[in-house]
Amino acid sequence: MAVKSIQYLQHTFDISYEILNPEAHVDLIVLHGWGSNKNLMKQSFGTTLKGFRHIYIDLPGFGNSTCPTPLQTTDVARIVELLMIHINASKHIIVGHSFGGKVATLLDPDMLVLLSSAGIYRPKSLKVLTKIAVFKTLKMLGLSKFRSLFVAEDAKTLSEHMYQTFKNVVDEDFSDIFASYGKKALICWGRDDEATPLSSGEKIAELIPNAQLEVYDGDHYFFMKHNVDVAQKIEKTFLETLGQ
Repeated sequence: MAVKSIQYLQHTFDISYEILNPEAHVDLIVLHGWGSNKNLMKQSFGTTLKGFRHIYIDLPGFGNSTCPTPLQTTDVARIVELLMIHINASKHIIVGHSFGGKVATLLDPDMLVLLSSAGIYRPKSLKVLTKIAVFKTLKMLGLSKFRSLFVAEDAKTLSEHMYQTFKNVVDEDFSDIFASYGKKALICWGRDDEATPLSSGEKIAELIPNAQLEVYDGDHYFFMKHNVDVAQKIEKTFLETLGQ
């Protein structure tokens, strides 16, 4: 594991990363989802795709990376891009799970791999809208200390900077960004995913002109069980982009 200090928005972000197969010539950047870290992704893919240089990154505020100020998804993508410049990494293949899928798409790689990506907006249920209204009322009354009763599970233990970041990114609609991606995309999804339902994957596959959708048994973390098959499809699809 290594840490690189990145200067961005007049702040220093210490970004943790790990490189496997350093002698390989094709880069495979792997980005985790919200609330996760690089170790989970390395556990899934670290023993596969041995012909590629794997680069696992802790996104700002997760794992061993710091986040000294609230961010937008575009900021996270720029910080990853700056890290890639520092470590001389190329955008050959970028894999993104959940929130990491949005970051990966913004980076515009030669080949995009989305694992149950976030980015398709889903209207909030009446229950959620009611909780938001109640919390705003409590906040006006000076009772914001009860925040933990109302925020999403993903946000309950976050620092203030990361909670603000969560609010910035959670409801983004990336439809236009997906539609503007013009290269090859491999989209893999869990059939029983409740965090980002399969309908979101089908929508993304419709939006990206050159997309291939693969559906697996499993939930939001389906790829941990099907890692070998997903890795084989990544390699096969990449070779197809090279005309081999």
